[in-house]
Amino acid sequence: MNDPAPPPKLMSIEFTSLCLIMGAAFCNISVFYSFYPYLETIGIPTAWRGFLVGLEPMSAFILRLVVLPWLNVRNAVRVIQAGLILLIGASCAYLWVTTVPAMIALRIIHGGVFVLLTSAIIALAVTFIPQERSGQGFSVISIVSIIPYAVIPPVSEALLPHLRNEADIYAVVSIFSILSLLLLAAARGRIGAAVAGLDTALIRRPTWPEIRENLRRRPVATLLFMLFLIYFTHATFFYFLKSLTVQIGLGEVGLFFSVSMVMMVIVRLTGTTLFDRLDKRSTLRKALALLIPCVVLLPHVPSSTFYYVLAAIYGTCMGIGLPLLNALLFSASPPSLKGLNTNLALFTMDLAYFCTPYLGGALISFRAEFGILFYIAGGCVTLALALIAGKRGEAD
Repeated sequence: MNDPAPPPKLMSIEFTSLCLIMGAAFCNISVFYSFYPYLETIGIPTAWRGFLVGLEPMSAFILRLVVLPWLNVRNAVRVIQAGLILLIGASCAYLWVTTVPAMIALRIIHGGVFVLLTSAIIALAVTFIPQERSGQGFSVISIVSIIPYAVIPPVSEALLPHLRNEADIYAVVSIFSILSLLLLAAARGRIGAAVAGLDTALIRRPTWPEIRENLRRRPVATLLFMLFLIYFTHATFFYFLKSLTVQIGLGEVGLFFSVSMVMMVIVRLTGTTLFDRLDKRSTLRKALALLIPCVVLLPHVPSSTFYYVLAAIYGTCMGIGLPLLNALLFSASPPSLKGLNTNLALFTMDLAYFCTPYLGGALISFRAEFGILFYIAGGCVTLALALIAGKRGEAD
């Protein structure tokens, strides 16, 4: 009897190159952790600072819908190349832009370029993910997108005393875009040859009727809604954990994020070999079930130790949940729409990060406690768990 054929290779030169370029793009975004205090440094009025900080993700949220129907595998390499060149210009422009009108224009351009670049990378990268390794593939993509957030801030802080201000740091990170252009040039021939061998249906631009029909597919719509719910929870932590931590008077928010990020990276590194061996639905259900008490108990932690235990649990659950949701969406998508649906998953992230601060801020303005926001987030996770616990096939 012949042994079964080994599963197709994931870490091809093409997929690895695209993942490295994706990591470089997120290096350019993660460096803006210091943007709010930088705006104060250059004399931007207080009333404009929060708006300017949020303008880049707001632009991403709006523009991604415009970009997605236009992108396809055939034009993705050209779009990536143009995106990298424009990203270099946007990064360096912070050296000279110091007024509110110019900063508004720059933030809109920056957000648009980032969406163009990352959407094109995703549209192309998913064509190199074998169906049998979807969990591993999205684990790798998630790792390269979060590592910059763990590495770039401390490196920036070490460099800052030797530079004029944060704008120099924003310009310096353009080196990653330059290196990505060189990598893209080296891999372009292989990527082009691989794309040329694909079926025509996989590389053409999806039509509007196909997109509408895709969104009517119950598994796709359910998984996209679940992703929004989990990203809403993630955004609640990002925007409001510091205020909650001050309110409860226990723990240090920076260390919470450090612990959760370390656990997230560890889980996803482990997941590159395990996610496709485990039952994705069952594993996702367990992760969401564990995440619910983690979220709703946070406002009631009795000690700093318990606060950091919840940080570890939170990082573990998010490290498992988001890659598996993306892998299930990948599996539920028609072959010609896998790239589109993966980018729609990023749109749900944009939407969550756009909505959460406004909705949460509105509740707080009505004198709600910060803990209420985490109860709402716990309700979102509970709803996501109910959806994945439904009949097989509804979210599979």
